[in-house]
Amino acid sequence: MTQEAVHTSHVQSTGWSFQSVIYDPRLRGIFFQVLTVAVIVGFVWWIAHNTAENLTRSGTASGFGFLNGRAGFDIGQSLIGYSSDATYRRALLVGFLNTLLVAVTGIITATIIGFIVGIGRLSHNWLIAKLCTVYVEVFRNIPPLLVIFFWYQGVLAVLPGPRDSLHLPLSMFLNNRGLAFPKPIFGEGMWAVGAAFLVGIVASAIVAHWAHKRQAATGKQFHTIWVSTGLIVGLPILIFLLSGLPLSFDVPVAGKFNLTGGSVVGPEFMSLFLALSFYTAAFIAEIVRAGIRGVAKGQSEAAGSLGLHPTSVTRLVVVPQALRIIIPPLTSQYLNLTKNSSLAIAIGFADLVAVGGTILNQTGQAIEIVFIWAVVYLTLSILTSLLMNWFNAKMALVER
Repeated sequence: MTQEAVHTSHVQSTGWSFQSVIYDPRLRGIFFQVLTVAVIVGFVWWIAHNTAENLTRSGTASGFGFLNGRAGFDIGQSLIGYSSDATYRRALLVGFLNTLLVAVTGIITATIIGFIVGIGRLSHNWLIAKLCTVYVEVFRNIPPLLVIFFWYQGVLAVLPGPRDSLHLPLSMFLNNRGLAFPKPIFGEGMWAVGAAFLVGIVASAIVAHWAHKRQAATGKQFHTIWVSTGLIVGLPILIFLLSGLPLSFDVPVAGKFNLTGGSVVGPEFMSLFLALSFYTAAFIAEIVRAGIRGVAKGQSEAAGSLGLHPTSVTRLVVVPQALRIIIPPLTSQYLNLTKNSSLAIAIGFADLVAVGGTILNQTGQAIEIVFIWAVVYLTLSILTSLLMNWFNAKMALVER
């Protein structure tokens, strides 16, 4: 037997050949995965190496030690105590809380407006339907930055000065410097009121869970609205009265040239909050409209045949089923609103990006600041997605 025949016989007996390795999907997949990882690691190493060389060449120290340095600049609006003598770390915390404030309040307001406008677009009233359609088409087709400038320069900037402030109910004043309102001053027993409020929320959730299980087992409904109102509202009020009314207000007073006392929400925050809320609400309205349209028409007809009022049909039958369609795209709009809050730098609102930009200009720590921005926004996005995914799983239809 020749040597070639021996080799062929050996290959056939062992089941191995060069071509069999090349065309083996499993081995080929492993090879390309290893190659991809090697390319990514090499690319990351190349970037890190160049960055280190550039930092050494420019004499810039790396690390986050600069966060303990004195900030040296003021911030117009902060939710916590801050002065120019505070550290950069404190300044970034103020910016982060301002970003969180815009995101949370904007998401709540945009959701409410979006649901109202989305349902209004399906109204049988011609005027309401057309007004909602115009609202959606206008805000969906202009950039969010233009909406921010509209509120900042076109609405709030043309308000009268502090001397001629608009008097609003509850001792509030509105002028081109913002909205002034009474500042609450909490007494010693106010912590008990907050604790009662939290207890009321937990107790309401327990009652709602019990009512749901009871209805599933017996078919009997237990309306929890009054019980929840009593626990969440009535219980804190009772504790508030028993604690001796531990709350007072510092009311703003109009002077000849300015307002004194109270708290003021600046025009920067108001314009950013209103712009992002109304802009995002237009997209949420379309999501709500599409979700309602996605519910089979027979569901509404069946509910109507049972004698339910059209309002009850929408609230109890259509909207709960539409939520299963609405929630996933709604998550994207919440993320967009949070990320669009970084446009605050255009009008001087001290959000995370604006504060970080000031620190970057003072210290030159560009890599560290950009890293902080990325980590914060990534964390906020992941937490929002996890919360919405949990809510989506709770609303999902469970098959028996």
